[in-house]
Amino acid sequence: MPDDAEYRDHLAAEYNSLTHENYLKWEFIQPEQGEYDFEAADAVVTFAQEHGMDMRGHALFWHSQNPEWLEEGDFSEEELREILEDHVRTVVSRYSGCIQQWDVANEIFDDDEDASIRDGEDGNIWIRELGEEVLDDIFLWAHEEDPEALLFYNDYNVDGLNAKADAYYELIEDQLERDIPVHGFGAQTHLSMEYGFDDSYQENLERFADLGLHKRGEDGEFERKPTYCAIQRSLVDAAEGEGAFDGDEDLTVCQDILAEVE
Repeated sequence: MPDDAEYRDHLAAEYNSLTHENYLKWEFIQPEQGEYDFEAADAVVTFAQEHGMDMRGHALFWHSQNPEWLEEGDFSEEELREILEDHVRTVVSRYSGCIQQWDVANEIFDDDEDASIRDGEDGNIWIRELGEEVLDDIFLWAHEEDPEALLFYNDYNVDGLNAKADAYYELIEDQLERDIPVHGFGAQTHLSMEYGFDDSYQENLERFADLGLHKRGEDGEFERKPTYCAIQRSLVDAAEGEGAFDGDEDLTVCQDILAEVE
């Protein structure tokens, strides 16, 4: 993104929401203990603001992409808690009012049959060393630093009704009953023809919505963009033959959209 002007122009024209892929993860933003590097993350936020885009922050709390000084350090529970609180408060407060949604806790449950919480040696250092109650703390700290931001759990393989989705549902339901500020549930939704589609997806999201949670992707009127139409044209022509898209009277909406930009 920093070196590709054509990509940036296309991004600004076609999208209204932006998420840092890596620049807000621990190994990038706090590469050395207590030394924060916000340059790359700031550049993405500035780009989003210049083009009227919403921002999603990813991620404050994860088992992966942590710096070596953290994973290999010899810290007491008290020291680890202070490190985590300082990180959450420092990062969220810096972008208060700029980042509208945060993936506060990312991928905290494993993929085993029971959807065990990641508290093993190869799991989440914070849960392993500080216990599950730290999940309350990170949401509270983030909320105190930016009361307007929406705070999410986020994970993969939680699209349909399954053990991992159940674990999140039970956790969030319990936290909400105790007034912990959890506002949303993000399903990463790595959809592919290769994996098939879980037909309980809608039912699963609806039960989280019934808890009063936001669902990822509630941004705007969902108007078709030229990118959508270009993909549609490629698929139709590949399936039915070159020129089939232009001759199909049922596809006039996308035909008109592409005609305006070509």
